[in-house]
Amino acid sequence: MGDFLATEPIIEARAIEKSYPQPDGTRIQVVGLMDFCIESGKIIALLGASGCGKSTLLRILSGLSQPTSGALFWHGKPLNGQVPNVAIVFQSFALFPWLTVLENVEAPLEARGIAAVERRKRALRTLDTVGLDGFETAYPKELSGGMKQRVGFARALVVEPEVLFMDEPFSALDVLTAENLRGELLELWLNKKMPTSAIFIVTHNIEEAVMLADRIVVLGRNPARIRSDINVRIPQPRDRKSPRFLELVDYIYKVMTEPDIEHALPDPESSGEIVMPARSLKRGQPPVRSSKYQVLPHARVAGIAGLLELLHDRGGREDVFRLSEDLVMDVEDLLPILEACQLLGFAWLKEGDVEVSKTGAEFAEADIQTRKVLFRKAALENVTILKQIDSVLKRKSDHAIGDDFFRDILDEHFSDEEVQRQFDTAMNWGRYAEIFDYDRESGRLVQSDSAPAEPAQPEPASSQDPSPTSTPSA
Repeated sequence: MGDFLATEPIIEARAIEKSYPQPDGTRIQVVGLMDFCIESGKIIALLGASGCGKSTLLRILSGLSQPTSGALFWHGKPLNGQVPNVAIVFQSFALFPWLTVLENVEAPLEARGIAAVERRKRALRTLDTVGLDGFETAYPKELSGGMKQRVGFARALVVEPEVLFMDEPFSALDVLTAENLRGELLELWLNKKMPTSAIFIVTHNIEEAVMLADRIVVLGRNPARIRSDINVRIPQPRDRKSPRFLELVDYIYKVMTEPDIEHALPDPESSGEIVMPARSLKRGQPPVRSSKYQVLPHARVAGIAGLLELLHDRGGREDVFRLSEDLVMDVEDLLPILEACQLLGFAWLKEGDVEVSKTGAEFAEADIQTRKVLFRKAALENVTILKQIDSVLKRKSDHAIGDDFFRDILDEHFSDEEVQRQFDTAMNWGRYAEIFDYDRESGRLVQSDSAPAEPAQPEPASSQDPSPTSTPSA
């Protein structure tokens, strides 16, 4: 399982999985069967596309959520419902607005029954460590976003956790503030100024992961599974412009943009990818199924059109890493748009590059009405739920149907939150393509009075388009 198991892990998850029961007796699997460990002396970064299960895995490893099956071990002993010595820093700050900075930091100590004098002493010392001395009597509404997150750090560190969990702690901050806080966190860690043996950070920022982490785990999705587990051997402090740094960032982009290719890329930081072994379900458990229904990337038509225009202007092909840098976009924001272009046949991804197809180039050059024609054709050829909606509406005598029908279809394959996200994306695409009209108040889908008019002499471009290397699916 790799050299990262040379020391005994603080937290070890064995054959864990998370699934949710369905009315037919099966369970939809959100986190696939996996082993995972958190070792002392390391910062571990967890990367993955939006909705892949990163936060769910964090909640399981931190003891906030129970896995459906499998077991958690703390220093080799079963956790058995006990609360491990961990703390969590959240993206949303989660401060008590009616308490001062000092009182917010003291709150977890008070909950643990620490005497007033001791908790005041520890809180003041921790606030000094994170650079907030002088703000003890301020209220959260008086603080900037960066200072609020410093209070979040202090509140987590004051309990002296053995493992500090961080759930996208910098994503709500502006670029400069986030960069400053990352540097301060790394300084505290490297200089051993924080009472923590390991840090586990969920992030969607690849450069952030490579800058901070000793180990980077990339998750696949539907269900969440470990696709790549990398030991980062670049010494600290790290130079963003160094060849090794850029090579590793580019490698991770390739892994994340080609989700259907396993073990195809050499790991620049080791002799090969470190991938956790899969495990089988035990007898007597209800059957588990991951969603086999096509997953729509959560991208708007405007984003798809804008990206195709940009790529077309650049000659039709671009490195994804360079593209994300130029657009100042995290992979979590860019990847759904790339996947949508690929799903529709407008572009394809290969080894970290995105290339516009012939149809995609036609779309980028077309006027508004022709774009609707091309999008409609691509959607009805490639998008399952839009094909289903179009077929049902054509067969109904009144050419209308309630949205519950399609929500029920999605509900068989996705969680409640994801059902809404899938449905919203389908509505955005279908209404743009004039496949149907949708009245949100009545919940009715109605076949459009007229489809977008075909151009006078349309070219059958899609028949000659190269096939994408992979199609986003469950």
